[in-house]
Amino acid sequence: MLTIVDEFTRECLAIDVARKLTSDDVLERLAWLMATRGVPGHIRSDNGPEFTAQVVRDWLTKVGVKTLFIKPGR
Repeated sequence: MLTIVDEFTRECLAIDVARKLTSDDVLERLAWLMATRGVPGHIRSDNGPEFTAQVVRDWLTKVGVKTLFIKPGR
């Protein structure tokens, strides 16, 4: 499950449910959100492989988004 929440407003921006989500799925949803709502200054996420994948990190850097990862176990 991919859940995207605006950290400031607490608005739920997306919930995607699938047996397995890949980095491509994450990129597709993030690209759609950024096209419709604008590019955020940063994204905070867990350390799941779909967010730590090099392709995701490279794309976020390219569009100017900083990444913040929550500490494991939180």
